[in-house]
Amino acid sequence: MSVAGSLAPIASGSLDSLGSTAGATASGAVRSVGESIDWWLVGDPADWWFVVRNVDYLAGGVLLTVGLTVASILLGFLAGFPAGAVEVYGEGLPKRLVSTAGVVLRGTPIVVILLVMYFVIGVPQVNLGVGSISPAVSASILGLGLRSAAYQSQIFRASLSSVDDGQLEAGRSVGLSRFEAIRYVVVPQALRRSIPGFQNEFTIVLKDTSIVFAIGLAELLTRGYDLFTQETTAVLEVILFISGIYFVLTFTTNRALDYLGTRYAIPEGESA
Repeated sequence: MSVAGSLAPIASGSLDSLGSTAGATASGAVRSVGESIDWWLVGDPADWWFVVRNVDYLAGGVLLTVGLTVASILLGFLAGFPAGAVEVYGEGLPKRLVSTAGVVLRGTPIVVILLVMYFVIGVPQVNLGVGSISPAVSASILGLGLRSAAYQSQIFRASLSSVDDGQLEAGRSVGLSRFEAIRYVVVPQALRRSIPGFQNEFTIVLKDTSIVFAIGLAELLTRGYDLFTQETTAVLEVILFISGIYFVLTFTTNRALDYLGTRYAIPEGESA
């Protein structure tokens, strides 16, 4: 037998052994990858796919949630800032009325306010020419906005009170009227100092929008409930997905307000 003939079986056996080892290694790698996927994937892939297929339905709820939040915050600011100013600089009947209204609104559950606005007062539909706002949306904005105004009034009351009285007197000493001194000297500083409290109020209003289901509106959380009633095994996945959306909305807004707070902060060691 030649040398080549004797080496052939040995080479064949080595190749078979190498192939078996490689196959075992590859199988182990695939198994480890699968285990790592199972480790980080929370929930069932089929249920996650169900959520992904219904993203457009949830997107409608996101738009409604964001719209209600923005409109309510703006209404709360328009009503809350003057109310805070009246509590600081007002006197007599106006101050007592504003203070009493704030106590009532802050002490009433938001769901009760919404039910009163929709079923008792009966907010009408608002026509905007290019479109209209349904009574349920109008009642939601009014209820959430007035509730927010009651809290924002306290934010602005505290920020207005934090400006030293000497600043107001300095404004009066250069010829400004009391109103002008408040407007041009005190208010700019108070608005800057109110940003941290305003961040907290935004988060509260964003979460309070989930209560509008009580008057028939399908915002983000309600639409999520609709989904996991269709697919009862996808409860965890739907809740996690909705929680992620709320987190993104809150985080983005808070970071934007942080930037504004830093950008327009009163220089340290100065008063304006």
